[in-house]
Amino acid sequence: ISACLVGSEMCIRDRAADDRLSAADVDKITARLDRWDAAAETHWTRIYLEMLGANEAVRAPDLAARVGLDVPRFKRRVRQLKGLGLTISLDVGYRLSPRGRAYLRLAR
Repeated sequence: ISACLVGSEMCIRDRAADDRLSAADVDKITARLDRWDAAAETHWTRIYLEMLGANEAVRAPDLAARVGLDVPRFKRRVRQLKGLGLTISLDVGYRLSPRGRAYLRLAR
């Protein structure tokens, strides 16, 4: 049995490294992403996941410009995805975590 403080950096890293997603995991992630999309003016979660998967280590200002957002708002959204263990922050830019790649593969 392992435990971690929800939202802690260690817990997020552990979750991000785990690419073994059950159908229930995929459903939970999908439900959360759907809620975030419904609360926003446009659907963004899958667009961001696909964009980050195709643009590893690209600077946040460059990615933000691609989706027409200011950098702070863009980074807040990426941190939301990171909180689910779907992305990893790099020194420059981001990449999908193993969990994020697994989610995209299984949610199609």
